[in-house]
Amino acid sequence: MPTYLSRPNALSSSLRTATLSLLTLGLAAASLPAYSAGMDFSNEYNANSIHAQGDAWFIDRVETLTDGDVDITLHTGAALGFRSGDHFYAVADNAVQIADTLSGSLGGIDPIFLLSSLPFLADDAESAHRLYEIARPEYAKVFEANDQILLYASPWPASGIWSEEPVTSMEALEGLKIRSYDRNGTATLMNAGASPVKLSWADVVPQLATGGIEAVLTSAEAGANGNFWEHLSDFNAIQYAMPLNMVHMNRDAFEALSEEEQQAVLQAAEETDAHNWEVVKERVAQNYVQLEENGVTIHDPVPAEFQQHLEEAAQPVINDWVESTGERATRILEEFHQESDQ
Repeated sequence: MPTYLSRPNALSSSLRTATLSLLTLGLAAASLPAYSAGMDFSNEYNANSIHAQGDAWFIDRVETLTDGDVDITLHTGAALGFRSGDHFYAVADNAVQIADTLSGSLGGIDPIFLLSSLPFLADDAESAHRLYEIARPEYAKVFEANDQILLYASPWPASGIWSEEPVTSMEALEGLKIRSYDRNGTATLMNAGASPVKLSWADVVPQLATGGIEAVLTSAEAGANGNFWEHLSDFNAIQYAMPLNMVHMNRDAFEALSEEEQQAVLQAAEETDAHNWEVVKERVAQNYVQLEENGVTIHDPVPAEFQQHLEEAAQPVINDWVESTGERATRILEEFHQESDQ
């Protein structure tokens, strides 16, 4: 039996009720290939996002490889009521069978999940992919210990700052009410002089609309998906990080499949992993065209002095992450830097 990591006490009663209901149904149908009939896949981003499109590509490959015997339904826009912060335990409890989860939202479960959003460490697709390949075994161990398997990664284009005015200097950043997506970003932006607020994606547009935040740390991709030009006029390409989403599956649901179906799911996952990393390389150019068509001013690159200020603000965050993560962090970063120097 897996050893479950301690979870927040605030796990919702609705989630517990859903879990118990599914367990009851599972016992009643123990002799049947329950998950071949249909599995649910949760994603909090909209259907046009790079992640939802990658997930749909995976589902199509599974359907093709299994001749339609494995039926997976993708639910975008948090339609099932789960956001990234809910996914780890929802999948562990089989309340949902598969989920696409922002890695940084899992930082409270294990700091290894904050690796991909370490500021200014990997700022292009090649280096971010290399970092992921080095760290993947460590990610997989955490999922495995909690009755899940890691299927594939879904990378974001590099994060920048969406704002109402250009943010290309320390003065413009000072006191700025800006959304961050994990504790790495919160700490870095605070060190740089801003006033960051950590928000789930689903809360970003409502906060922009009501003036709760003035700017957003996210990619050109995410801002385009959210029609940010309705609220913000500038995108500042600071190349902060290329954070990952993790796509993970309940192990019991996986093992309920036939051996041939399991192999098909794993093959589809491997193919989707490669597909997603190719797609992200092309996405920024497409995003920039869309932003310009909607009147967004793009600052790329930002002034070198401002970039240096941000990188100096980030160094304590990287140091803290290494300390909290231990030997794994030192080993991963040493291998990453060695390969980068070759």
